[in-house]
Amino acid sequence: MNIKDDWKKVKSVLEQGQASTVYCSIATVNPDGTPHITPVGTVFLRDDQSGYFFDHYAEALGKNIDQNPNVCIMAVNAGRFFWLRSLLKGRFVAPPGVRLYGKVGRMREATPEEIEKIEKRVKPSQWMKGARLLWSDFTHVRDIEFTHYKPITYPVMMDGMWQELA
Repeated sequence: MNIKDDWKKVKSVLEQGQASTVYCSIATVNPDGTPHITPVGTVFLRDDQSGYFFDHYAEALGKNIDQNPNVCIMAVNAGRFFWLRSLLKGRFVAPPGVRLYGKVGRMREATPEEIEKIEKRVKPSQWMKGARLLWSDFTHVRDIEFTHYKPITYPVMMDGMWQELA
């Protein structure tokens, strides 16, 4: 599996998973070597096997990245209709999820285009007090360069699915 050749499919699967749960899980390594997983709803992918996320509240995530930039980002489609259709058919109707592996860069100021994207994503919920408290004042991002990926697999219900998509 080649990330460059499969990027459109990989990107689509991650975005569908993120849309169904409102976040991606980002795995890092704590200084003591133990794993740490952070839910982040501000992951955006570009068309060139890279992406970025807004580094806003997740204190341990940033500290871990500063000492070890290797990450794994995972998204799984948790949509009830997706799972119901797949279970009824006995076969997934689309890939259920993906893991992306890469390196994260230092924090930098977000561009106006990046801020526009996050504002568009959170706009439907801005009428709620909690949403305004959580999802405002985004100013800094971290870039991610992805090196490879691994699909989330359930072999019994998706034999050959990733190959079929190639």
